[in-house]
Amino acid sequence: MGAKAQGTHKFRFKNKLVSLDSTVIDLCLSMYDWAKYRRTKGAVKLHLVLDHDGYLPCFGLVTDGKVADVKAAWHIAFTPGTIVVDDRGYNDYRLFADWTEAGIYFVTRMKDNALFEIVEEHAVPQNQNIVKDQTIRLTGTRAHDKCPHLLRRVEAIREDRGDTLVFLTNHHGLGASTIAAICKDRWQIELFFKALKQNLKIKTFVGTSANAVKIQIWTVLISMLLLRYLQRSSRYGWSLANLVALLRMNLFTHRDLMAWLDESFTMPPHQQDHLQAMLAFT
Repeated sequence: MGAKAQGTHKFRFKNKLVSLDSTVIDLCLSMYDWAKYRRTKGAVKLHLVLDHDGYLPCFGLVTDGKVADVKAAWHIAFTPGTIVVDDRGYNDYRLFADWTEAGIYFVTRMKDNALFEIVEEHAVPQNQNIVKDQTIRLTGTRAHDKCPHLLRRVEAIREDRGDTLVFLTNHHGLGASTIAAICKDRWQIELFFKALKQNLKIKTFVGTSANAVKIQIWTVLISMLLLRYLQRSSRYGWSLANLVALLRMNLFTHRDLMAWLDESFTMPPHQQDHLQAMLAFT
């Protein structure tokens, strides 16, 4: 999770940019029989909206592992003008139409079997990896009834592998290269999930009830917010893993936290230097 300027994303447009995705948290079915996921497996699913202004979550929803991503998306409200970037698991033409009518923009990967007709071809930028920029109309069975709006199809070459990526959006004003860059930036939510599972206690749980599991997940998310705040507040270039590790080592050390963030490798003050330690208890 790279550090960005506080309160702004790296793109020039002023729209709020968010990523929408979910992660599965595995549970032992014999202990968590309420969280049936597969025949021999238990799980819950954390659906998250990541705000690209700082790459921090702004909405979360915990469901059974069987709940489809797109079903959870219907329960999330976005303000008009927001750009939502997601993967193909959220491809729902009725949802896309609902967002379009509400003034909400989306950028996603287009399904390989999607049927469409080209309404207009647009010029592509020079010396870029953009191959095609098209205005299209969906023509698949019932697809046009679900989403009658004109959409935009952008085809780009992936820089690292050379394969072709196809993006679908309802935003007709942004440059094609910006659309491709927005989809690339969606990877930040994957990095957030990775950091969450690697650095905080979300793989094992202290309770077995649904409420206990949810409380622990929300506690982990609150902890991540606090850690990111500390990371941003320090002049020292902390990585999240190092910050978590050293905080664990200093949990029972009495010292000024904000001063410690900038000079973490100094010796802790002697306990007798604190007025409270000099009090006489009888």
